[in-house]
Amino acid sequence: MERRWKNPKTGEQGRYHLHETILQRAVKEAVAKAGIVKHVGCHTLRHSFAIHLLEDGYDIRTIQELLGHTNVNTTMIYTHVLNKGGLGVRSPADGL
Repeated sequence: MERRWKNPKTGEQGRYHLHETILQRAVKEAVAKAGIVKHVGCHTLRHSFAIHLLEDGYDIRTIQELLGHTNVNTTMIYTHVLNKGGLGVRSPADGL
């Protein structure tokens, strides 16, 4: 059942947001069904999202904006996971 709203004056329509616990329960259930024994939660998905963006070469400021961090230092925490050293530098020819 989809819950929607409509502003009678403007005709604007939208959906009501789900409570965060709905997503948390769904992730917990999916982790259990998958047989994953490590702790996994919604923050794990957020962390994975940031790491994949970094690995794909996205700018740290773009990732900061997507994650909603006010300080870039908070976003920089994700860069320690990459730890590629000089091998992290890509040549423009690598994309050809």
